[in-house]
Amino acid sequence: MFFPQFRARRIRGNEVFRRMVRETTLSVNDLIYPMFSAFGSGIKKEISSMPGIYQQSIEHIVADAQEVYGLGIPAVLLFGIPETKDAVGSDAYCDTGIIQETIRAIKREVPGLVVITDVCMCEYTDHGHCGIIKDGDVDNDSTLELLAREALSHARAGADMVAPSDMMDGRVAAIREALDENGFDKIPIMSYAVKYASGYYGPFREAAESTPQFGDRRSYQMDPANRLEALREAASDIDEGADIIMVKPGLPYLDILRDLRNEYNLPLAVYNVSGEYSMIKAAAIQGWIDEERVVLETMLAFKRAGADIIITYHAKDVARWLKQG
Repeated sequence: MFFPQFRARRIRGNEVFRRMVRETTLSVNDLIYPMFSAFGSGIKKEISSMPGIYQQSIEHIVADAQEVYGLGIPAVLLFGIPETKDAVGSDAYCDTGIIQETIRAIKREVPGLVVITDVCMCEYTDHGHCGIIKDGDVDNDSTLELLAREALSHARAGADMVAPSDMMDGRVAAIREALDENGFDKIPIMSYAVKYASGYYGPFREAAESTPQFGDRRSYQMDPANRLEALREAASDIDEGADIIMVKPGLPYLDILRDLRNEYNLPLAVYNVSGEYSMIKAAAIQGWIDEERVVLETMLAFKRAGADIIITYHAKDVARWLKQG
């Protein structure tokens, strides 16, 4: 097909035709909204590096969850800021911890909303790392026991799904075994299967108050230079029982997202992380970009690359824009 017989603009010139032949679609059903639950009451503190995103005490989290559900967003992903932190992240697996109480409150007031919980230690440890420290580094195997306890405590509180983000080797198997042995075999695991040691997490560390107090997380998160390793990590988590696999961050790793889509037929999620959100927000505040257009284009990029699910701080805005459109 060659010009002038073939003219691509014949289709592009008509809005109805463009919609009819559109290859990639975005729906509110694709979205998960992350939320930060803080110990205390009367707390609604905007995160300075993430305009429009807040640390909130439970009563405000519940109100936000009601808004999310009203917009048609099917699920939230919870992160916790506990009252106190210690070397072993005790609040992470305490039955009356901040996340456990938040789960109960949301399920009581917004029962139709799916509650997914982040399973990691970094928000709960005083050193900011994702597990037990031995000899100056996170000890993999002793951390697995605590992660399993954390996931089990979330399931007991009413979580609909758990999402381990720690990047310890073997954690999906450890969590799956703990859930199954305690009668929670129907609780799915969304694994942060491919999580890179990324500079795009900066604003999140303010939001979750989880900045490492020494060193960094390169000994357990992936090297941004590696592509084939992502396939090995995903294969390992699938073999251990993951129900959904995830790529994090999103935009810098669209090639990885497509690789996983081509290789596996499991549901695939992508995390549009804090740094990606903050860059768009900052540019929009300056008037340099059209925020709605850029955000929706970004969401379509994730879908086009193969994502079934998008975890994004833009979720509420996206839901409103889709409804208007």
